[in-house]
Amino acid sequence: MIDQGSGADVMYLDLFKGLELKSQDLIRYDTSLVLFDERVVIPEGQISLLVNMEGKEVMVTFIVVSSLSPYTTILGRLWIHAMGVVPSTLHVKIKFPTEQSVTVVREVRKLLGNT
Repeated sequence: MIDQGSGADVMYLDLFKGLELKSQDLIRYDTSLVLFDERVVIPEGQISLLVNMEGKEVMVTFIVVSSLSPYTTILGRLWIHAMGVVPSTLHVKIKFPTEQSVTVVREVRKLLGNT
């Protein structure tokens, strides 16, 4: 999910395990997070990973949380700014500059693993 209101890039534990990452890969993160439903969670830690979207790569530091969610990740303002993304919630697509042109991703849900 791309969330313009999120100040953090979040990865849920299901994806973390699905990528076969290990708890020893995590860096300590001591600040609690408030979720959509206003529950407070203590993160498992944080991890920096290279994220590739349509050929453009940026390093993203995810805060890993163990919580139920219909999403695998939340890409927030840090990722949006690093990618130069212009998100459109109305059209459910994003645009961002690449070296060659402006890329438009129309199927953001599929791209992020949410169908």
